[in-house]
Amino acid sequence: MLNNAAARRAVAGIVDPIARGLLALRVSPDAVTLVGTLGTFVGALVFFPRQEWLWGTLVIVVFVGSDLVDGTMARMSGRSGPWGAFLDSTLDRIADGAVFAGVVLGFAATGDLRTAGVALACLVGGAIVSYAKARAESIGVECNVGIAERAERLILVLVATFLYGLGVPYVLPAALWVLAVLTWITVAQRILHVRGQLLAAGAGEAGEGAE
Repeated sequence: MLNNAAARRAVAGIVDPIARGLLALRVSPDAVTLVGTLGTFVGALVFFPRQEWLWGTLVIVVFVGSDLVDGTMARMSGRSGPWGAFLDSTLDRIADGAVFAGVVLGFAATGDLRTAGVALACLVGGAIVSYAKARAESIGVECNVGIAERAERLILVLVATFLYGLGVPYVLPAALWVLAVLTWITVAQRILHVRGQLLAAGAGEAGEGAE
């Protein structure tokens, strides 16, 4: 998400002092990860189903920043490792699912089942995007491709829910349609990317693997 050097420096100027302060208080990176996920979960599944889009977005934005803080804390404390990476990635999937599930419930509660269905397509597609990468890496194939990775999906939906909460009409349904298309294009991109790498390596006709 932060591929620009200037953006990384600006974010570090905010995140680093927070990370140092939490470490000084003996707070662990894992605790920050758990609190961030819980806050996002509550913000999405308490406020969005009641169409309180603005408040839900504000709560989520506060807690989603923990994803930057916990990683910085882990690096500063020398605790970076497989467990932290696994926990962070797993809880990210829970947080993302909660955001889109909240949107699904919000529109379903108003009877707008078409938009709820589009949000569900975003939810399912996002899960497959993440799974495709994890599965590819498990067989030794790089899969960092796609026009709608996690950061892009999250930013787009939260900007839309924020504006919708401010009373801008149609912005959230429109954003969900765009996001659904981009997400499933990303699924296709990852499938084709992995297939291409396996064919190039002479492994494209490998048999099916068990889950």
